[in-house]
Amino acid sequence: MTSAPLQALPIDQLRQRSSTKWRTYPDDVLPLFVAESDFPLAPAITERLMRAVERGDTGYTPPDPGVRSAFSAFAARRFGWTVDPTQVRTTGDVMMGVVEILRAALQPGDRVVIAPPVYPPFVDCIEESGAVVEPVPLRDTGDGWELDTAGIERALAGGARAVLLSNPHNPTGTVHAREALARVAEIAAAHGAIVVSDEIHAPLVQPGVGFTPFLAASAQAAEVGFTVTSASKAYNLAGLKCAVMVTAGERPAAVVRGLPAEVEWRTGLFGALAAVAAWAPESDAWLDGLLAALDQNRRLLARLLTELLPEAEYRIPDAGYLAWVDLRPLGWGDDPAGRILREAKVALNRGPTFGAEGAGHVRINIACSPEVLTEAVTRIAALRSS
Repeated sequence: MTSAPLQALPIDQLRQRSSTKWRTYPDDVLPLFVAESDFPLAPAITERLMRAVERGDTGYTPPDPGVRSAFSAFAARRFGWTVDPTQVRTTGDVMMGVVEILRAALQPGDRVVIAPPVYPPFVDCIEESGAVVEPVPLRDTGDGWELDTAGIERALAGGARAVLLSNPHNPTGTVHAREALARVAEIAAAHGAIVVSDEIHAPLVQPGVGFTPFLAASAQAAEVGFTVTSASKAYNLAGLKCAVMVTAGERPAAVVRGLPAEVEWRTGLFGALAAVAAWAPESDAWLDGLLAALDQNRRLLARLLTELLPEAEYRIPDAGYLAWVDLRPLGWGDDPAGRILREAKVALNRGPTFGAEGAGHVRINIACSPEVLTEAVTRIAALRSS
């Protein structure tokens, strides 16, 4: 049975929000940049947070707020992935977890492989951990993207000590194949390296696509891998601060167990309460409705671009609500988002911030109403004749 798509909130109501998406630009700008969504919260989350506020339940996060078991049950239900709750530890957000794992597992100056175009904070967090970025760009297959496993092997053979994956990939929406993930694990094991997999977009994989958690890709993946993820992206909870660090093998588990207690203390109580509610079975119907809405919008964007901006190149993503669009054929320069913001009053993510491979590209947040998405593309298309 197909779920009815969620309906985004009215834009006048959204403009009352105080988050980054709605406070960075003036009201004449349509904000389709930062990864916040425009949908109402899942009812179970709203109820749990309201109950906490009414009780004044705003103290320190307890040692076990239920996040471990909630995530384990969610992973089994949604991904067919068996997670040992004792190998789950919380922290404030995904990038915080990535930094702490890299800092604990690597030596200063060690190189970490990333696959650009990729989420810009990867670079900042690698540098914060004391490591050095080594780009191995995704391979463009002509109709999609894939990990360059040969390039990753060269990098690890050359001394790189870790791979930081975006799985599913931000910004392309690529869901990495099990075989590719298993190959990365095999390469890492052969060279004594680790793999850290950011899987924050995993709940947003479209039905029928199939998602492979890195730790479930192979026995070797479990021995070399760390997964860091959160309910924050799918359920719009970024401000509440709760993520999980997951391991399956003994050596990675020892690294996470050895992290300072303060890493876990950074978990927000409201983040933990909201995550438990998000990952509960009663929120599954809400998530299915969100996926249906995003499916409509990813296809709507394809139609709008074909009709209004046919030079643009766009591949419908398999996961997430971020669309990666190549505007180079329009001749708008390496950073077209700048002109689009100034002249069309639409805020998009700037392609070059995702790496050199992002020149001439923009990232569009499609987690909005069809009307807002249509208006945004219409405004951008009007620049063709200006």
